[in-house]
Amino acid sequence: MVNNLRFELSFKNISQLDSKLNFCKLNNINNVNIPCKGLIKKEFFDQTFEYIKKNFQGYNVVYHYSLYHQYTKSSEISYEKFLDFVKKCKSNKNSEILLISGTNKKKNFDVLKVLNDFKKENLNFKLGVAYNPYLEKYYNDASERERYYKKVSSDLVKSIWLQFGTDIKLLESELDNLKKNDKYKKINFFGSLLIPSKQFIARFKFRPWKGVYISEKNLYSLEHFYSFTKDLINFYNFNNITPVIETDFTSVKKLEIIKSLINK
Repeated sequence: MVNNLRFELSFKNISQLDSKLNFCKLNNINNVNIPCKGLIKKEFFDQTFEYIKKNFQGYNVVYHYSLYHQYTKSSEISYEKFLDFVKKCKSNKNSEILLISGTNKKKNFDVLKVLNDFKKENLNFKLGVAYNPYLEKYYNDASERERYYKKVSSDLVKSIWLQFGTDIKLLESELDNLKKNDKYKKINFFGSLLIPSKQFIARFKFRPWKGVYISEKNLYSLEHFYSFTKDLINFYNFNNITPVIETDFTSVKKLEIIKSLINK
């Protein structure tokens, strides 16, 4: 069951990373994502790569590469660092990177600019990009779909990573629009999945995640949030979208909750 999912790891230091990867090993979890946000950036991001390379070969790791968090001095220097990271991934047989602009796009160093430059490199490496179906309706940002078409037209994009939200009808409508692009059938889709809990809801109410739409109904009823989560899993399964667990899963209790939701 767990091999049909991807799991995003969150950690503050190498010791936590080691502990969580060993939990994955004990529970036959092989598909892990390493984000590039919070403390996981710059030198610590590089240290994370080297530690996994040395100690945990055999995992199917997708690294997120935030152009905002990895920016260094200038767009030219930052692009060279990105190329170096891609080459390291290739040599380590990491097959894909999720490329994201980041919270605040850097001038002359966002995904569209990097894709345009990367096309000239002829490195034959898989790149994924993010897509937020909820931006236009809930955040008054109408640029997402246009940017999506520009990204996939580069012929470099092999996967789309959908942001989490609690409006399945809107998600279905957006997915129908994305399917109209003739490159759709060649692209793998992944979908964010947040596992509800009282702790998560309390934290989200206090500090909402930017660009993540969760309805009041879900934030004030754990039972309703669970019901929605099951519906979203069914939607992902029906549309061949691989779920990505973005909340913490590294305890027996939390993993059992995930298994119970997936299996129903």
